[in-house]
This record gives sequence, structure tokens and C-alpha cells, in this order.
Amino acid sequence: MTKPPVTSDQRTGGTLSRRERVREATLTEIKAIARRHLVEHGVVGVSLRAIAREMGMTAPGLYRYVEGIDALLVAITADMYEELADAVAAADAGMPVEDTDGRILASLRAFRNWAITHRTEYSVMFGPRTRLDPSADIGVALESGRRFGSTFFTLFDRLVSEERFPLPVDEDIPQALRPELRSFADTVGFTSPDISEGAVMVLTACWVRLYGVVCMEVFQHLNFVVGDMEPFFESELQNMAKDLGVRYSPPRKVEGA
Repeated sequence: MTKPPVTSDQRTGGTLSRRERVREATLTEIKAIARRHLVEHGVVGVSLRAIAREMGMTAPGLYRYVEGIDALLVAITADMYEELADAVAAADAGMPVEDTDGRILASLRAFRNWAITHRTEYSVMFGPRTRLDPSADIGVALESGRRFGSTFFTLFDRLVSEERFPLPVDEDIPQALRPELRSFADTVGFTSPDISEGAVMVLTACWVRLYGVVCMEVFQHLNFVVGDMEPFFESELQNMAKDLGVRYSPPRKVEGA
């Protein structure tokens, strides 16, 4: 079940005034309508005028709650990342904490399951860039995206610390690429001491591999080859798990399915 959006009151631990609660509720309604329009009509179908009409407001009245269409699109994208992050984190938390292998498989399957049941949202989050103005502040969406990735970074960190797989030698990585990988490792904040550029290279390659399969399924780019993509995804997941020294186990079958 999708968790309700986290309110400002919950984030700050404070008590909102009645006026602030009304404002929060109105903003939540604006974002809910915007997301529905996004799903039904795509990004081009999201407009302040249409949202205002549905809410019985004027378009200028919406500017009391959002700075403009770009800010609104960023806000709902951040919410979608939070929802995806919750789904992945819940799958991870549903496995025993010491079962790194099971946690990795469950988290990646949760990512795929969310993507194929929220195709339009996924295309906005991971597909071609939307129509945002280049100067738009996307910080809140980036922060939510980092939270989504944090589960995978933590689990990969454990694999590195447990020396599950051989690491590429840094000198074998193109010189121009190494600073980029080093910067990413420093930004993510791996806990394994002196994590190498080779480890980040492996992480990136694995993400490209599984992310690519999910994208192919969401955007239906392999329909001419495979009708049911789940076995293909599981095959790629099993191969990747083997490369990482992860014990693969097939997904649990739901009773009655």
C-alpha cells in the first residue's frame, strides 16, 4: 500500500496552525490532480489552468501555492521518487537484516514492480527530460532521488566490505573516467574504507544493466522479442547476482496467483 505523503508537520515535528493545515491540504490536492493529469495525458497535459478549473479556483490563485508549472512538476516528481523509495525500502526491510543477498534481490524486484505499475510516472522520472526551464530548481527532486538510491548504495557497500567479488584494478579504468567515479563515491558516502574507483565502476555497470532491462520493459522496446519480460529480467538478475557473489533465489510465488 502506498504511504500517504509526509506533511510539513511530520517533517518538522511541530504543530501546524489551522491556516497552515488548510494550505498543506490544498497543496496536496493540487499535486494529486497534477499527477492524475500527468498519468492521463502526459507531461504536456499538466497545466495550471486545468488544475485550477477542476479545483474551482483561478489559475493566478494557484501561484499562492506553487511558483509555476515547473515548480509543480518538480514537486510531484519528488513525491514519486519518495513513493518509489518507500517501496524499495519496504522490500529491503521485509528481509532479515543479515540476509544481504535476499535484500538485494527483493529491492531490485520492488524497483521493477513499481516501474511497470507506474509506467507514466517512471517515464517522467527516468525517461527523457521533461519540458522544464533550464533555470528551474530541481533540488527537492534530486534529494528524493538520492533517498531512492540510498538502499542500493548501502547494500552494495556491504558486498564490497565482505569482498564478495573481485574488483577491477583502478589503472585499468580510463583515466578520464576515474575522477567522475571518485566524485560519485565521495558524494554517496560509502562506509567501506577507501572504496576504489573499480568498485564504483562495477556498481555503475550493474545499475545500467538492470535499469536498462526495466526501461526496455516500461517503454515496450523488446515486445518484438519477448512478450513476458519477467523471465528475462530474472535471468539478467541471476547473471548479475552471480557476478557480484550474491546467492540468487527465485521470487516467491503469491498464493492464488
